[in-house]
Amino acid sequence: MVSTVGLVLHPRRDSAEAIETIVEWARGRDVTVLGLPDEVGRIDCSAVPVDAETLVKRADLLVSLGGDGTMLRTMRLIEGHPTPILGVNLGRLGFLPEIDVEDLPPALSAIDSHRFTVEPRMAIQATGSDGKTATAFNDIALVRIPGDGLSAVAVNVYGHPFVRYAADAVIVATSTGSTAYSFSAGGPIVSPTVEGFLVVPAAAHSAFNRALVLSADEEVTLDVLPTSGQLAMEVDGTIGGYLCPGDRLTVTALRAAAQVVRLGTTTFYERARRKLRVNGSAEVD
Repeated sequence: MVSTVGLVLHPRRDSAEAIETIVEWARGRDVTVLGLPDEVGRIDCSAVPVDAETLVKRADLLVSLGGDGTMLRTMRLIEGHPTPILGVNLGRLGFLPEIDVEDLPPALSAIDSHRFTVEPRMAIQATGSDGKTATAFNDIALVRIPGDGLSAVAVNVYGHPFVRYAADAVIVATSTGSTAYSFSAGGPIVSPTVEGFLVVPAAAHSAFNRALVLSADEEVTLDVLPTSGQLAMEVDGTIGGYLCPGDRLTVTALRAAAQVVRLGTTTFYERARRKLRVNGSAEVD
């Protein structure tokens, strides 16, 4: 049974209607609603402000109110914990939220009666030469800085050299992230239930410009080559540091790093068709 619900809010979008729906649902069931102080503090609601550690420790269910970015932030917040996340979309159609805000009341009823499933989501962890780590649920990208040369990167699998890319960016994406930066760079659409990850060059200047698909059991190392410029390391779209020629990044998979609530009202493929405008197909005579 859900006794405590934690809220994670988009920093700008209006979430008052969704919060009121959750608070009213919780009030009738003696459920406590928690939220981060800087988020619930700007909204007049009865959610109890707590720090991130307490939110993660106490919540039986996390509700992400926003879009894909908020959902990614929620997954990073709860990383490694079994607490399920219900994603509620407040704006443009996203891939990661399960429902739109108008579908929240029946979704809460479904959770009441246990008419839902929980789907594990894989993450990737990158470890730098200095031992520092970064975790992403969409992608980690080594991106050229304008005016500072290409992203020249050697890709090694289990220490064995495979290919050297020269590109605007080299992207390591999870299956969840296959519809994000990786897709715009020409990578394939991959079901989020697939346990594996992609290495995709963006605007490759090298002869080999194909993506690699790796098993979740494999380890890939990215060596920044002497011919490379300084690179920005983007972690789920946010700058996580910088790499210079000679630096190495080791990337491994983290299975079931987060759990998301699935209600069965829509599918990944339906969302992909709408978001990516996959309309029609070639006619066959």
